[in-house]
Amino acid sequence: MDLRQFLNIFFILYLSVSLVISSEVKHTNNWAVIVDTSRFWFNYRHAANVLSIYRSVKRLGIPDSHIILMLSDDMACNPRNPRPATVFNNENENINVYGDDVEVDYRGNEVTVKNFIRVLTGRLPEATPHSKKMMSDETSNILIYMSGHGGDGFLKFQDSEEISDIELADVMEQMWQKRRYNQILFMVDSCQAESMFLKFYSPNILAVASSKVGEDSLSHHMDHSIGVYVIDRFTYYALEFLETVDQNSKKTIQELVLILNEIFRTIFLN
Repeated sequence: MDLRQFLNIFFILYLSVSLVISSEVKHTNNWAVIVDTSRFWFNYRHAANVLSIYRSVKRLGIPDSHIILMLSDDMACNPRNPRPATVFNNENENINVYGDDVEVDYRGNEVTVKNFIRVLTGRLPEATPHSKKMMSDETSNILIYMSGHGGDGFLKFQDSEEISDIELADVMEQMWQKRRYNQILFMVDSCQAESMFLKFYSPNILAVASSKVGEDSLSHHMDHSIGVYVIDRFTYYALEFLETVDQNSKKTIQELVLILNEIFRTIFLN
């Protein structure tokens, strides 16, 4: 199963939000917008979350030319990092998710609510480099993955500003009106993550969250040699599933949803 099929299954099988699948427009291309909204060393896990999803998306077939990667802080080069030029998502440190071929399109102070909205809606200045633009159209399926700190109806950017659930809903509608997508898969790993899509009113959007309104999104485990938590629980288990998917896989997103539901039901019951 290639990534196109994988995303199609994601969109078709998960129907818990207002999702209207249109059959009038065919799907021809994929894009990904992957955003780490946090800075500071103690938020290392958010960068690891994002870089892990980035790595999986590339492995499953979306090239860098169709990925917009936004990193608020450079954990690989942070002076506190005892493993310079690396970011790990597991305490065994088997995989450096920063790697040698990471192409960061927006970094540091470039990661703002304004730039995020402009990327999605296509309202960037004309002189903006092509690599910083999402050139999607009405035949594009888009993955939007975000990791950071959030609350009821907002997600923080850089610990200095935030995007609200209403703003994000309006951005999605602008994208739909401008024919910038066929279908969107929206994934968010933050506290009270569900609140970020409850106000969506545009069609063809599938949303998956790490936590409900009123719930925290918890980290998974710490790498004691680095001194910080290295990945969040939701992303850890999502990646555990994604690592079993390849171009010939028969697995579906329904399996992922069932696995996540069972894992988190067991965790909270205990």
